[in-house]
Amino acid sequence: MTRLSVNINKIATIRNARGGNVPDLQKVAIDCQRFGAEGITIHPRPDERHIRYQDVFDLRPIVYTEFNIEGYPSNSFIDLVIKVKPEQVTLVPDPPTAITSNAGWDTIKHESFLKEVIAEFKNVGIRTSIFIDTNLKNIENAAKTGTNRIELYTEPYAIQYPANKEIAVAPFVKAAQCAIQNGLGLNAGHDLSLENLKFFNEMVKGLDEVSIGHALICDALYFGLENTIQMYLRLLD
Repeated sequence: MTRLSVNINKIATIRNARGGNVPDLQKVAIDCQRFGAEGITIHPRPDERHIRYQDVFDLRPIVYTEFNIEGYPSNSFIDLVIKVKPEQVTLVPDPPTAITSNAGWDTIKHESFLKEVIAEFKNVGIRTSIFIDTNLKNIENAAKTGTNRIELYTEPYAIQYPANKEIAVAPFVKAAQCAIQNGLGLNAGHDLSLENLKFFNEMVKGLDEVSIGHALICDALYFGLENTIQMYLRLLD
């Protein structure tokens, strides 16, 4: 069964809109795990517009499943991750001003940089994943960086899914095969939803984990958090 990691950035966005501590980010993280989520994902950005750096330290003691921290590997991000020691760090190529992750790494152009950063994390026992698109050369070269896994950037799949789901998923099927052939673990995330997740999970073989935030939190407004997590888990079973 593919594992579900819940990205709770949107909870922090709502909290920050009013100040104070409502909704309580730590309680939501505890509840997500209690309701069946097998991981908690966060993406602290330099401007702390949703997840704050202090949140990362506060969450560490209460995440007893898998703690996955996403982000661009700036010096401050690397220092934070090494101090907190999550089970997994996911490297994304976002500039600081990006609204959300919208592209994967060019692992050929940035091979030496990624090698250096990944070595730092591996030295302290943190599993590393690289956010990446379906370009097979990038996936093949990802293996040369020393990363443990890749995370497939799935927004193109989500956009094309309503028109033709078979065409939408085809590049991801090939990308997954390439990853496995090159000894890489396989994660996926970005715009996966109740509508498109089941088909993706059935067609893309070897998925270890999906990270879902925006769609899941939006669904929880209608269905409730516990019920929504259970709905997503059933799609992954």
